[in-house]
Amino acid sequence: MLPQEIIRRKRDGHALSDDEIAAFVEGLVSGAVSEGQAAAFAMAVYFKDMNTSERVALTRAMMRSGAVLDWREANLPGPILDKHSTGGIGDNVSLMLAPMLAACGAFTPMISGRGLGHTGGTLDKLDSIPGYVSQPDLTLFRRVVAEAGCAIIGQTADLAPADKRLYAIRDVTATVESIPLITASILSKKLAAGLQGLVMDVKTGSGAFMPTLAGARDLAASLAHVASGAGLPTISVITDMNEPLASAAGNALEVLNAAAYLTGAHRDPRLDAVTRELGAQLLVLGALATDTDDAARKLDKALASGAAAERFERMVAMLGGPADLLSRADALLPGAPVVIAAPPKRAGFVTRIDARAIGMAVVALGGGRARASDAIDPSVGFSRLAGLGEVVSNDTPLALVHARDQASAEAAASALSAAYQVGEAAPPQRSPVIERIVGAAR
Repeated sequence: MLPQEIIRRKRDGHALSDDEIAAFVEGLVSGAVSEGQAAAFAMAVYFKDMNTSERVALTRAMMRSGAVLDWREANLPGPILDKHSTGGIGDNVSLMLAPMLAACGAFTPMISGRGLGHTGGTLDKLDSIPGYVSQPDLTLFRRVVAEAGCAIIGQTADLAPADKRLYAIRDVTATVESIPLITASILSKKLAAGLQGLVMDVKTGSGAFMPTLAGARDLAASLAHVASGAGLPTISVITDMNEPLASAAGNALEVLNAAAYLTGAHRDPRLDAVTRELGAQLLVLGALATDTDDAARKLDKALASGAAAERFERMVAMLGGPADLLSRADALLPGAPVVIAAPPKRAGFVTRIDARAIGMAVVALGGGRARASDAIDPSVGFSRLAGLGEVVSNDTPLALVHARDQASAEAAASALSAAYQVGEAAPPQRSPVIERIVGAAR
């Protein structure tokens, strides 16, 4: 099948067959499809869309373009479960959820990404841990999952190589926002990880990739139905990103926040609610709990007993990090040389937050990337971020700014002040969990 004929059919609005999609994806990997043809295909899909059957076929073809993990030989005594977030500000859920699931009897081979633009990446957070190997070979990856119950790593060259090539094309052709291509990109890697259950955390709001609820619903439905249609039972949970999820934003600072969560020293209420929601859905999906109430009790026990914290430290140590990270996080993680308070423009209640602006302020500090090749400073960012409805004043600042120098600290404090609106009355409280979409198998 000629690539140009496949492009022509999609350009003219026709549904592509499974064989046509498989042939095009094979060409992406072999090099038979040129850069121009890959770009034309992405643009045709962007404008003409794909139906559910096409999305399933594209996801499966991209999944089969590389290695597909099979956990049957490992004889693991529990289900293979995972979550994925579409990204936001202060979203460090993976760091807590993976070991909590492991402590409840699940096995979580979590393949995560790096941050780009205003959203932070789980791998960047883990790279702030001294010695942590975020891209191990598959042999070590399998061993850590089997022995610790969880491993959080980056995509290797073996997994879904077609996705790497197509994503690079989408990034420079203004087709990143295509829901069929987003769906196939995310799910091809999850299917390649050999999962038996998946929960998607689809963010909506000022700090989300999909800022409108309608857009988030479209993406959440696509992810849930395509994954389930490809044989992976999936639930999408739409969550609010109109404010940072954790009270920290920045790589080492979010690891510190996760350490406080796992040890019980401090748990941000919204972060706790989303983490428990995703965990409960996964335990039910993996038949490790009879219902979400039963799942909640099991997650409580995993935290209260210290079992989740122990799983986290075991994972970190097996992947090259310190064995005592949780008890010595302040000493082991990189710290910024300058820390200042960011005062509000006036005293009162926080009524609105531009979460995207906070993410961009982290990038400006050096804690994120404008381009995939940019280096980052893991020590910079914000801690003690005020949430919606909180009282702020000169004595109770918007946040603490962690920076490389005084000038960048003051610039970040100014950006933070502009991102917050403060009024005389607190806005009504809203749950961070908006709705759930259960995938239907094809």
